[in-house]
Amino acid sequence: MAITVGLALLALALAALIGAWRLRARSGLPWAPVVYRDTDAQSPGRPLVARRLGLVGKPDYLIETRGRLIPVEVKPGRNALRPYESDLMQLAAYCLLIEETTGVAPPYGLLRYADRTFRLSYTARVREETLALIDEMRAALDNECDRSHDDPARCRGCGFFTVCDQALRDA
Repeated sequence: MAITVGLALLALALAALIGAWRLRARSGLPWAPVVYRDTDAQSPGRPLVARRLGLVGKPDYLIETRGRLIPVEVKPGRNALRPYESDLMQLAAYCLLIEETTGVAPPYGLLRYADRTFRLSYTARVREETLALIDEMRAALDNECDRSHDDPARCRGCGFFTVCDQALRDA
């Protein structure tokens, strides 16, 4: 009787292990230790801060593989055949933050959509494009930008809603 129960428990544990392996394989993410996460509402991750660049950000995850930190950004509501340019630039900014805060550039970053994972190689060109985009965004903040939409919900969700003189307040 004890042998039968033991075999049943062993079979159950094996089935759970196989299920976990399959789930991990479907995630599209490498099997690597997670060293940082910003997905837990009770204990969110601390932001990465690059004071020299005036850049702050919180990737969803940082995994460690071969001694290097890899940023992972998860967009579970997105379902696209190609990654959005804005998502790639966000991921590139996380790569830049890792490079600035640790002194070691990640070789790539991972962008996870609902059913696929994209890999962004963090090259010198990507780094320069990201720095140029940051400069462009700063210049736009220094100048007055006109509202570019008529969507009240989008307007209310904007970080500048309370100080914007073009906000759609009555909608």
